[in-house]
Amino acid sequence: MRLLVRGSGVAGLVAARELLAGGFAVEVAEKGASIGAGASWLAGGMLAPWCEREGADERVLADGKDACDWWDVAVPGEVARRGTLVVAPPRDSGELFRFASRTSGYEWLDEDGIAELEPALADRFRKGLFFPREAHLDPRQALRALHRSLAAAGVVFHLNVPDDFSGSHDCVIDCTGSAAIGRLDGLRGVRGEMLHLKTEEVALSRPVRLLHPRHPIYVVPREHGRVMIGSTMIESAADGPPTVRSLMELLNSAFALHPAIGEASIIEINAGVRPAFANNYPQIVRKRRMFHINGLYRHGFLLAPAMARRMVGILTATRTKQAATGALA
Repeated sequence: MRLLVRGSGVAGLVAARELLAGGFAVEVAEKGASIGAGASWLAGGMLAPWCEREGADERVLADGKDACDWWDVAVPGEVARRGTLVVAPPRDSGELFRFASRTSGYEWLDEDGIAELEPALADRFRKGLFFPREAHLDPRQALRALHRSLAAAGVVFHLNVPDDFSGSHDCVIDCTGSAAIGRLDGLRGVRGEMLHLKTEEVALSRPVRLLHPRHPIYVVPREHGRVMIGSTMIESAADGPPTVRSLMELLNSAFALHPAIGEASIIEINAGVRPAFANNYPQIVRKRRMFHINGLYRHGFLLAPAMARRMVGILTATRTKQAATGALA
């Protein structure tokens, strides 16, 4: 069975790797000029199923808890297993207890415990939650590494191709994310906005989530003194640059994490549209000889491995029927 994976974001590249491992002949088609563009390029890269469970379906935890191991094997050396720290300003300490009541897998920390984990945050917060089994990666480096490994394994990549490119393949796995809005029932866009800053004064070792009743944020460390700040979730499929209001909210919350962030240099400001279904959980949707893997919302790097494994299971179960009929059953 010859398969075409359409889309080279995290869903497409992860699916290609799992399908290849499952014994399928795989090619990848990308309408853009480069691999890994779109919402995946702007992601936080947090492999945080316990934290995400706070506001998500139980399946996010069940399907996401093995993601760290998957990425460790797929892109060796890219995963940082340092956990996640969750804090809140003293006036919002109730947010910590609310967060804790809706998840698991954490340890309570006092001021000394927070300072030991993240010296830059010493004396900033009285209590925190530490999720030791969580991890993070740099999405851009991980996508590049995944692309290199697939190309080295013989996967052919087609760039600058039309949206409906299908070649002579037996089956198409469509992983085009928000491009499928309007073509998949129930798929909507959720806009996310982010900043990349460079600061030498706030050195973090792991993702830090700052809870706030209206404007919670996450701050994820990158290499060379950079941090990524994000968390806006706007119910809109409108593309374009971030709004002034969103940037003010992100920067104000980041300043609450540590005032020294006010002296950071802004390296990048960006926004993307993330695809989501009504329950914010991804789906595999079949349309004749095409399957859609979509709706990964803000859980792309976390849930893409589980969705890809599910896709392999579906196609493996139908492979004998294809051999008997000469077409995808």
